[in-house]
Amino acid sequence: MNSNWQFYVMPLMYVIAGIMHFVKPKAYMRIMPRYLPNHKLLVYASGIAEIILGVALCIPRFKVLAVYGIIVMLTVFLLVHFYMLSSDKASAGIPKWILILRIPLQFGLMYWAWWYL
Repeated sequence: MNSNWQFYVMPLMYVIAGIMHFVKPKAYMRIMPRYLPNHKLLVYASGIAEIILGVALCIPRFKVLAVYGIIVMLTVFLLVHFYMLSSDKASAGIPKWILILRIPLQFGLMYWAWWYL
């Protein structure tokens, strides 16, 4: 599996997603649950985590740790997905049906990460 191009899709996806936390931090701060403190720090920290975990997937020594880290990270991100369903303001204008579909997608991403083991 490591020799084909698909192996690099997931790492690239997480690195790009992590970079977007720095390019458009306000978009991420808007969807942060109110009960979490220091939204700006959490947005930047999650962006750094995504970048590090994406890169770590490409390093054989760290791949297993990165997979577990991604699964934990995606589990924590479920808080944001459920929060976005809680009100029109929290949804950031995204249609409810898309927000609902994001929840099983999140579990699909967890399974995809697990598949990399």
